[in-house]
Amino acid sequence: MANRLVEEAVHNESVCSKNLDMLPPYQTLDELMQLLRTILFPEVYRKHCTAKVSQQHTYEAELETGYARLCQFVEASLGINGNGIDSPTRMQVETVADSFIDRLPHIHELLCSDVEAISANDPATTSRAEVICCYPAITVMLHYRIAHALYELQLPLLPRMITERAHSLTGIDIHPAAQIGHAFGIDHGTGIVIGETSIIGNEVMIYQGVTLGARNFVYDENGKPVNEPRHPVIENRVTIYSNTSILGRVRIGHDSIIGGNLWITNDVPPHSRVRQSSFELRKV
Repeated sequence: MANRLVEEAVHNESVCSKNLDMLPPYQTLDELMQLLRTILFPEVYRKHCTAKVSQQHTYEAELETGYARLCQFVEASLGINGNGIDSPTRMQVETVADSFIDRLPHIHELLCSDVEAISANDPATTSRAEVICCYPAITVMLHYRIAHALYELQLPLLPRMITERAHSLTGIDIHPAAQIGHAFGIDHGTGIVIGETSIIGNEVMIYQGVTLGARNFVYDENGKPVNEPRHPVIENRVTIYSNTSILGRVRIGHDSIIGGNLWITNDVPPHSRVRQSSFELRKV
């Protein structure tokens, strides 16, 4: 048995990408995310930051440290087999990293709109700082917005690592390829799943347990599932209440309210109100 396990381990190592061992550990990924969080919300995190960054560091020093950490992951991700780059040059690494840094102002703008959306929809909030520091929605959206920007730069592996880390931290599973507009609100959030080809418009609010998933798959001649649009399209100003599953490439029209505990596999027109049938409660 021991020999067989050793043989399988050797085989698995040989079929894995040869440069996976270049990836820094998850602890370093956490440090990167903490640095980026401090850069994006310095007014909140520079005094209360849990990252290993001195409070005396300037904003520029924090950005420089975050840039160095980012380059570590970009270099390792670009070196993963299958993307045509065996040994990425410094210029290739810095081109991706610089393009990402250029997107930080837009990421900050989107995250601020997410904070405002949550603050406007939750009477339990006491301040913007509370939403940023305490709400899992902002933790997951910070990870997602960063990962989505890296995904758009066609960087392999790292975007998924970032969103899966957020999944572990919050219980909210958002694929980095999903498209999410501004002012996206999540209340509570545990158990939310947003699939790869989901498209979500602006000012959308969803509650815990919501699934935007695929209903079925198309398979190619080799029996492998085809990666094609298979998740819902949610238009602007839609609210989806807890534990509802919306499956397949269906469209939920703008300004609709979708009640809780529903299973939706058909399009919903704009300005709709969808809820369970009423029931009668009787004493026995």
